[in-house]
Amino acid sequence: MIGRLARTQAPVYISGESGSGKELAARLIHEGGARRSAPFVAVNCGAIPENLVESILFGHEKGAFTGASSRHSGKFQEADGGTLFLDEVAELTLDMQVK
Repeated sequence: MIGRLARTQAPVYISGESGSGKELAARLIHEGGARRSAPFVAVNCGAIPENLVESILFGHEKGAFTGASSRHSGKFQEADGGTLFLDEVAELTLDMQVK
């Protein structure tokens, strides 16, 4: 199944219990696909403090908020052209999941 998924451009949802190998499956799909030369960026959403989720995922400009001393590109931009693996996405608040 991983080989078939690697040949598609479709988004893939991988589910399973913690420790079941979701990130490994995502890496194998990435490495077997057309995006293998682009970045694979893994983000543990459960480890991001709620007040930093938007900044880490989407980035920010210098001065956008107190403590933003420089521009930050964000994980979506880092993974541009490659694969963004959002681990533990269910740990995000529902409004963040929608964004």
